Amino acid sequence: MPDSTKTATLSFGDKTIELPMYSPTAGPDVIDISKLYAQGGVFTHDPGFTSTSSCESTITFIDGDKGELLHRGYPIDQLAEKSHFLEVCYLLLYGELPTAAQLEDFEFRVTRHTMVHEQMGNFFRGFRRDAHPMAVMVGVVGAMSAFYHDSTDVNDPWQREVAAIRLIAKMPTIAAWAYKYTVGQPMVYPRNDLDYASNFLRMCFAVPAEDYQVDPILSRAMDRIFTLHADHEQNASTSTVRLASSSGANPFACIAAGIACLWGPAHGGANQACLEMLREIGTVDRIPEFIARAKDKNDPFRLMGFGHRVYKNFDPRAKVMKKSADEVLDLLGVENNPTLQVAKELEKQALDDPYFVDKKLFPNVDFYSGIILEAMGFPTSMFTPIFAVSRTVGWVSQWKEMISDPTMKIGRPRQLYTGATARDYVDVENR
Repeated sequence: MPDSTKTATLSFGDKTIELPMYSPTAGPDVIDISKLYAQGGVFTHDPGFTSTSSCESTITFIDGDKGELLHRGYPIDQLAEKSHFLEVCYLLLYGELPTAAQLEDFEFRVTRHTMVHEQMGNFFRGFRRDAHPMAVMVGVVGAMSAFYHDSTDVNDPWQREVAAIRLIAKMPTIAAWAYKYTVGQPMVYPRNDLDYASNFLRMCFAVPAEDYQVDPILSRAMDRIFTLHADHEQNASTSTVRLASSSGANPFACIAAGIACLWGPAHGGANQACLEMLREIGTVDRIPEFIARAKDKNDPFRLMGFGHRVYKNFDPRAKVMKKSADEVLDLLGVENNPTLQVAKELEKQALDDPYFVDKKLFPNVDFYSGIILEAMGFPTSMFTPIFAVSRTVGWVSQWKEMISDPTMKIGRPRQLYTGATARDYVDVENR
């Protein structure tokens, strides 16, 4: 915790309390209210924790007004353009970009952990064939603690390290197998001669009947999707992972909790909602109708994938994702896909419309990533599992940081209770 050189004065009733203030390296100052109840006998009330700092972190910083996203101080657009996913994983986990030797060692360790325990295949078969891939992932990741007993002791730094590598390495295999299971195809094993993104694409789309060659443009686009979703500060799923881990739960249970939270449509379903909107529009000639509806304050319709709740100016990830989207569409074409035709024309009309430009409602990362995944052939049910693969390194990095924090306490939020006060029990015959 940084030194406190300032204080805030809180006055209520006949009490006045001095509360310490801390200045971060970036972002607004924070007021430490940890002693508020002990000194003043009151709680603060902040539904959604939108004005509450729940932890001290050095991993990711977001400035929504500036459109800035930093991982360990590096802007996300630079990382997505010049780096690749596993290098960003190393950065998030260890705090610095790796040397060539460190990166080679890290890539070797991740690649050699991509296979899952053979008996886990039997676990997949316990699900219904029409199970959502996210339901499968929540169950399988949570069950990893039953297969990997040697990396569940959170108090052992080496076991934490092994668990981190296993989760990052095995998540693409688990997601791909969840997909294969739901479409009734045989599961494809990972290969050590392929990079992280190419391995994932091959496990999703290869079949035993023929060879599958991963196009480098598609592999690069998938790598960027992974990179651009790797971490996003203290969001709902990350906070869920931290809260679960504060009890000392094993890492696989904590990450499974994060996956469950990500499954919620308000969190991990944005690019799926965007694709569903494009399909609702249906054809290019209907775009003006839906743009007019989006401008009408009395119409509940909203253009999904435009603007962002956090980024008030522009989404710094969107520019890089647009480049990959254009490359993928140039490679695969849109002639036979009405949804992609609508996407391309909607992007053009919205960017030319003063209403959207003035309100800074630009296409965001969810718009472009949804287009890419649609073009690659992924069903919308796989969009959130792919998000989970991307975000695993962020969850793991935040988990490791929290476990190493000497000030860590079990999470125990308070409440504003508005229910009945104490009353006597009445026997059923007298009610």
